[in-house]
Amino acid sequence: MTPVVHAQPGSGARFDWGPTGAAELGRVCAVLVVVDVLSFTTAVEVAVARGMRVHPFPWGEQAADYAMRVGAVAAVGRRQTSTEHPWSLSPAALSSAPRVADLVLPSPNGSAISAAASATGRPVVAACLRNARAVGRWLRRHGYGAADVPVGVVAAGERWPDGTLRPSVEDQLGAASVLDAISGAPGGLSVEAAVALASLASIPDVPAAVRGCVSGRELIEGGFAGDVEVAVQRDVSNVVPVLRQGVFSAG
Repeated sequence: MTPVVHAQPGSGARFDWGPTGAAELGRVCAVLVVVDVLSFTTAVEVAVARGMRVHPFPWGEQAADYAMRVGAVAAVGRRQTSTEHPWSLSPAALSSAPRVADLVLPSPNGSAISAAASATGRPVVAACLRNARAVGRWLRRHGYGAADVPVGVVAAGERWPDGTLRPSVEDQLGAASVLDAISGAPGGLSVEAAVALASLASIPDVPAAVRGCVSGRELIEGGFAGDVEVAVQRDVSNVVPVLRQGVFSAG
């Protein structure tokens, strides 16, 4: 019985963390919403808004080989970009890099979760602070959120040096923003989703919280304040990237 309980049955909107939470909700939810504010899902929104198709891929050296197989450009680490190869996980860099038709975008968290979730055959949506309201509208318009067609919202989180999950402020607030947009779903919120949503009410200035949290400070102090500034823009986009057959494109 315990595994069934872990899927938060009986509610229309559910919430969990990381790859394991995504796998659990992916077994039963009609659609998964992945949130990785700093920076995968923000980068996906930026790229898809510019007309690119984004292929999620786990972090690792195989991304370049995969890109060659599918005829795409492989994004590199933030510090590995060059004038000839400006595509990376940086949303700021992707805002100005030359547009390509297909981009392989690896990351250890949101991208890995999305790639694994695509195997379920269910739609996977990339959400961030920039498009949370639009994602909510898309979910409601497609009839998701009843108990028999539940939405699973997954905060990707970050990683401790030992590889374990580090729950992160920015992803909790991003997920809460999506849950806020679907809080009137007919199936109601699971307890986990309601608790996640409650965090939003306690933060009067979400952009300031993201700038000041561990992940935000890490990027800012590392010289990538521009990425944080792109990520903290709330509800500025109507683009809803949906992953079907292994590729994110506009839903």
